[in-house]
Amino acid sequence: MLPPESARPAHRHFILYKPCGYLSQFRSDDAREARKKRFLGELHAFPAGTMAIGRLDEDSEGLLLLTTDGRLSEQIRNGGVEKEYYAQVDGLITDAAVQQLQQGVQIGLREVKYQTDTCRARRLNEPPALPPGRRIRDARHGPTSWVSITLTEGKFRQVRKMTAAVGHPTLRLVRVRIGEVHLGELAPGEVREVADFGALG
Repeated sequence: MLPPESARPAHRHFILYKPCGYLSQFRSDDAREARKKRFLGELHAFPAGTMAIGRLDEDSEGLLLLTTDGRLSEQIRNGGVEKEYYAQVDGLITDAAVQQLQQGVQIGLREVKYQTDTCRARRLNEPPALPPGRRIRDARHGPTSWVSITLTEGKFRQVRKMTAAVGHPTLRLVRVRIGEVHLGELAPGEVREVADFGALG
């Protein structure tokens, strides 16, 4: 029998700027990976039962939501919530390439071709105001540019595969928004506890 609602422990919720180089998880069952990789628990003393809502690739960075509420996590992951990314890409991305992204492109998922949904995409005329990232390369290798991509789906390495499909591989990827929750001025590795995630849940 469950205790009354008022007697149950309150869930806790966090927003994190996941730095590049960390996995979006707290542990690994693979002993070799556990020795070599960096995990979220190294960034903050999260309470027991905390889970990441979705994930960011190890080589990506930016906004990650965490909660001790499994039901809320599932609601957000399966609710078609918008996620906005800033991608620094190889070369000067063209209007035609941006239009291709908007209309959806074909990418590979586990050796199966997949057509991405339509999305919002726009070229950023100036580099976004972000914390300095790891050195990508020097100018001798050619120019780079930035694009904003907003999705409601989240396939494996989707943004990277989409920009590569239009001829502009991603060099740096930062998630800046999930629904109405923004990365704001969080620094890499910084954690902020919040009362809730607004209308996301």
